[in-house]
Amino acid sequence: MLEIKVLGPGCANCRKLEEIAREAVAQLGAEAKIEKVTDVQAILAYDVLKTPGLVINGKLVSSGRIPAPASVAEWIREAGG
Repeated sequence: MLEIKVLGPGCANCRKLEEIAREAVAQLGAEAKIEKVTDVQAILAYDVLKTPGLVINGKLVSSGRIPAPASVAEWIREAGG
């Protein structure tokens, strides 16, 4: 099972990124646990200076922007989803 984390304080961009991640997981039929991380210290632990951030299986794949849904799906596929 993949572990996906959406890093951010809960702003509109963070919610949009979470929505994109959930749609990509559903589209791929992958098994994933999607977690929202709002704690500033936990976010900084991933060296994220601008939110939203996206972490898949412990690897930061995006920060400071909302990536295209196709990119998110590709990252999930690459991670074994």
